[in-house]
Amino acid sequence: MTLRDEVAQLIFIPFSGTFPNSRSREYRKLVRLIRDTKVGGLILVNYAKGRTTPKAEPYALAAFLNRMQRLAQTPLLVSSDFERGASMRVNDTTLFPHAMAFGAAGDPELARYEGEITAREARALGVHWVFSPVADVNNNPDNPVINIRSYGENPQAVAALVKAFIEGAHSDPKNPVLTTAKHFPGHGDTADDTHLNLAVVSGDRDRLEQTELTPFRAAIEAGVDSVMTAHVAVPALAPPDLPATLAPQILTDLLRQELGFQGLVITDALDMGGISKGYSTGEAAVRALQAGADTLLMPPDPDVALRAVVAAVQDGRLTRRRIQQSVLKILEAKERLGLDRQRLVKVDALGDLLDSPEAEERAQEVADRAVTLVRNQDSLVPLKAPERACYLVLAEGRYSSEGEVFAQDVRKRAPGAAQATLDATMSVAAMDDTVRKLPACEAYVVAAFSSVAAYRGSVGLAGDLPQFVQDLIASGKPVALVALGNPYLLRSFPGVAAYLATFSTVVPSETAAVRALFGEFNIRGHLPVTIPGVAAYGEGIPVQATRAVQIVPQPQ
Repeated sequence: MTLRDEVAQLIFIPFSGTFPNSRSREYRKLVRLIRDTKVGGLILVNYAKGRTTPKAEPYALAAFLNRMQRLAQTPLLVSSDFERGASMRVNDTTLFPHAMAFGAAGDPELARYEGEITAREARALGVHWVFSPVADVNNNPDNPVINIRSYGENPQAVAALVKAFIEGAHSDPKNPVLTTAKHFPGHGDTADDTHLNLAVVSGDRDRLEQTELTPFRAAIEAGVDSVMTAHVAVPALAPPDLPATLAPQILTDLLRQELGFQGLVITDALDMGGISKGYSTGEAAVRALQAGADTLLMPPDPDVALRAVVAAVQDGRLTRRRIQQSVLKILEAKERLGLDRQRLVKVDALGDLLDSPEAEERAQEVADRAVTLVRNQDSLVPLKAPERACYLVLAEGRYSSEGEVFAQDVRKRAPGAAQATLDATMSVAAMDDTVRKLPACEAYVVAAFSSVAAYRGSVGLAGDLPQFVQDLIASGKPVALVALGNPYLLRSFPGVAAYLATFSTVVPSETAAVRALFGEFNIRGHLPVTIPGVAAYGEGIPVQATRAVQIVPQPQ
């Protein structure tokens, strides 16, 4: 390889998983970067600078990747986050809940199973490098971007689940994948979204040892293949304004030398504000490699990054040997994954490899076991007269599909129950008017969605939804609040009579919430985080099931 070819192998560029027209600008750019520039790999995403794009369709994704692999001189290493399995980015795959739901369920075997299924579905789709598990300890309730992506706030519990996921992902030699512990050295104790700005982790070295580093040590002991950096400043370890991604004190001195990690080190996306607001594309690429990173993920301009690194070698800021060390790791990983022998996927086999009934059942089990009852005045939950309650879904957007399954599942059990969907674009007056039009009810069930998303900056209820909930509580009728997503919502609504947390926004969590409200299984989840001023870590009110599953046939 030429120096330019070697540097190109370190660069990973984003793609959406769709099959763009071959005459489109998007397609021509991808072809040029893969065939001519010879980048080392791809990352499947469905967001860009705050704009969410549709998830990929399995067959289109696999066919597209096969075409790209045929264009590549050296096999492409294809990656994606897949933090809650392939369903995070791809439709028609197993719908696992967010990591914090596994923390609430408290069973490492469930995380191990998720790792196994994630590996199987990833390889079936043509994805080889899974940027999971999240090893961050979410000990800051105001964290806007980690939150439910973390297993929880207890370092030892997080470490056990991180270890289990890695073991599961490595358990089937027929479906080898690379696993990733992220975001080093820990992104849980921040109140800023690093997609927008540089965040700061202010703990001292002893606190970092006891908390942030514990899951990463466990991941390394479990044989994790790679570690992803965090765009956070850690004054206890490096200069106070230097992102960990660019800090040799963190990536080389701590990760490589002290912790003994010898695998791949990949940057978090270099187009994120935590890096791009302080450093040019070229300077960030050079500094990341100087710090100890092996791969450059999503530089804003791949060509600029490539030229800058080549120039840095030519002028002595980097050595050719340093570049070749990282290239060798990438090529060895590709060989270990068998890409030198078979880089294409069998599109015809997808139907039998994705979203199996068994995996779907286990994913629902995780969602069910995660449901945690934090407050239950007058034993409101399970509902004693569910058909006489009003069910209100608080969706995050007017055109969101959030709550559709929740409403359907309620309707199956209590066809006559009053329901309404509200969203953050509505005024309090419009919300109140909607509720006034509902039949009289004895209690309110509020299913509030609060997801974690890049570039959003917060995870609280938006618009006038908080005021609406407060007004509902003030009406005097008991309110059962169901948090689908962010479990810290209860801090804002201390007057609710009952509080259920599911720790995820996925469809199985909607179903689990309804089943818990209707008393169809034993509620046994425990808080994997502290809700300040409300509930301590590990709390959870156990409730026995009160009825068998009773679904009323719906008219055709």
